Amino acid sequence: MRLAVLSDIHGNLRALEAVHARIKDNSPDIIVNLGDCLSGPLWPEETAQYLIAQTWPTVRGNHDRVLIEPPASGLEDVDAFTHHCLSQTSLAWLLALPLALTLGPEILLCHGSPSDDETFLLEEDGGNHFYPSNQKEIRHKLGSIDAGLTLCGHTHTPRVVRLSDRQTILNPGSVGVQAFPGLTVTGSPHARYALATHKRGEWSFSHHAVGYDWAEASRRATAAGFDSWAHGLLTGYAASSV
Repeated sequence: MRLAVLSDIHGNLRALEAVHARIKDNSPDIIVNLGDCLSGPLWPEETAQYLIAQTWPTVRGNHDRVLIEPPASGLEDVDAFTHHCLSQTSLAWLLALPLALTLGPEILLCHGSPSDDETFLLEEDGGNHFYPSNQKEIRHKLGSIDAGLTLCGHTHTPRVVRLSDRQTILNPGSVGVQAFPGLTVTGSPHARYALATHKRGEWSFSHHAVGYDWAEASRRATAAGFDSWAHGLLTGYAASSV
């Protein structure tokens, strides 16, 4: 069995198209999407329609949630831009996404953690940065979950962690955004995804970085008035980290 794992597209349709084309060459049995699908100053509505057409198993990300359950204080600039672009069909699709999803007894999909779409499952929040969680912290965040393979996103950081009880957690990285100030800085603008392959009773994993027209994405962000996004899309570095 082979899974292709996507996360954190953030409305970057050009990155998604490139990743999907590459995944087709990998011939997976299933493609899964770990959320934060649309929020970004790029192609939110077009990305929604692309994803709706694919019918991939998809879970809700924290930015997906705020688009349909706006906080009392109002939406942040990027989420407000995204919400303005979305059709009622796309909002209804977001509303139907679950917090977590299982594929058989052994595979769990979530965005942050199984119980909270904003919790970093594999990292600890250091305020202006994050750092790797230890096994005790990860098990606490997993709660009662004992799936052999847990798939999570949220931090945009490609990682595989194997716990001593043989549970494994995979973060595929982000399809659409490679730099957030103080958090993720991958150092290249390539779109990310991962493959998880189960063979002879064992899981193996590979992370992939795919080229696409990130200059077009950067120009799109600039035209929408989000220069910080434009810089990260073009370089893989947050403007403050250069």
